[in-house]
Amino acid sequence: MTSTTARIFEIADELDAAGHNPTLASVRKALGGGSYTTISEAMTEWRARKAAKETPVREAAPQAITELLEQLGTDIWTQALQICNGRLSAEREALENDRQEIEAQRQEAADLADQVSSELEAVRQEATVLRQQLDVAQSTVKGLGDQLRDRERDLAVAEVRAEEIKTRATQLTEQLNAATAQNSQLLQTITDMQQANNKK
Repeated sequence: MTSTTARIFEIADELDAAGHNPTLASVRKALGGGSYTTISEAMTEWRARKAAKETPVREAAPQAITELLEQLGTDIWTQALQICNGRLSAEREALENDRQEIEAQRQEAADLADQVSSELEAVRQEATVLRQQLDVAQSTVKGLGDQLRDRERDLAVAEVRAEEIKTRATQLTEQLNAATAQNSQLLQTITDMQQANNKK
């Protein structure tokens, strides 16, 4: 017997002595936790032992009756024992059937509790993974936000530079137009001078 099983037996005895039904939940609470499957198996053995202690034992016929009634008393006692044993056997069978049914239900409840515990742990692990993924996503979004702000600054600088280039281009165009007009005037002056010389 393991130390855990022995402790479960002690708790069950204490609850039973106090007039309380030692259920899986009450035993687990007094134990301070533990697997429902382990507690259920230990409680099955405890109930079997308790039932064995409470089972009436066969008693021999009183000697006074044997001496007084001899064969008749023995026959009556034998018949009485047969009746009692028959009833006891039937009650034991009914009790065993009830015990097995209750045990099956408790085992099913214990298995369900363990399954729920496993599913809950899986959900917790999944939540942890999702939180980690969320942290990564938030970090990525922050990085993209920083990159976007950098691009916006670069764009603003480029727009200012483009405006400067546009202004400079306008200035150069005006200067070119002025130079072209001046050249046209010079050409016209030269042409006029040549025509005047030709007339002389």
